[in-house]
Amino acid sequence: MSNKLRICLLISGALGFDALVHLYKKHSIICVFTDWQSKEIIHFSKENNISLIIGNLKSKSAETWQSVRCDLLLSVNYLFIINEDLISIAKHAINIHGSLLPKYRGRTPHVWAIINGEKKTGVTVHCIDKGVDSGDIIIQKEINIEENDSGAAILIKFKELYPYLINELLEKILTNSIKFEAQNHSNATYFGKRTPESGLVNWDWFRERIRDWIRAQTDPYPGAFFFYDGIKVTVHQAVFSNLGMNAETANGTILEVNKIMNELIVKTPNGCITLKNLRCERKIDFKINTILT
Repeated sequence: MSNKLRICLLISGALGFDALVHLYKKHSIICVFTDWQSKEIIHFSKENNISLIIGNLKSKSAETWQSVRCDLLLSVNYLFIINEDLISIAKHAINIHGSLLPKYRGRTPHVWAIINGEKKTGVTVHCIDKGVDSGDIIIQKEINIEENDSGAAILIKFKELYPYLINELLEKILTNSIKFEAQNHSNATYFGKRTPESGLVNWDWFRERIRDWIRAQTDPYPGAFFFYDGIKVTVHQAVFSNLGMNAETANGTILEVNKIMNELIVKTPNGCITLKNLRCERKIDFKINTILT
């Protein structure tokens, strides 16, 4: 095998675009599969005369890609489930997944890891099989989740790490030195797709979970939210408050309002939490002793 691989990419978003640019410099990108929202990927592919297949493969005939043959089919941040018959076009079909598999299979695993209070996450390079993130592991790297890391902060760590993982993978392919480690499926966890409607805060949660819920989904994600007097309010930051409270007070009750700083202190089952960086459709006059929903 030469040092220049024939590669097909299944990619979406910023991480997918970075992988495309990185690989284009040294290898032959013969086809890119992406989604309509990944404008940078589409533009780059067209500018460099790379064959494009856009949209969910479920809606396309297998004849669309049957003539494509490559050394490596690489998936990075791809939005769609990969058709089983697509795997056959490549000598190696491999995905880069943002978790320490078999934990956190599925979509936005780094967001779920923060929500669940994990102290570590990571990236796994693994074979694509007919399951969801269930193929044999090739490379796995741990990443610390710091106390104030948001979902966006973890993506920055991924952005820095992915080129090194891709280089390591390519070196293993070129030197025929890939080793495979089967996943222990009994240890697998799966968390589903998140949508903007998934961010509703539950004030009956302990404040630790509320804080993690909020920081996991802050910018550039749509953000966690609650309602006040029927108006949706998005919150992008939360910190613990030392303000006292009565356990019999309803959870979600506003105990203090700081109009200058645009902050609220709210009661939860195990203490108070300060909500910061509030955004809403129109100005709201928050009142003490009223309840968020």
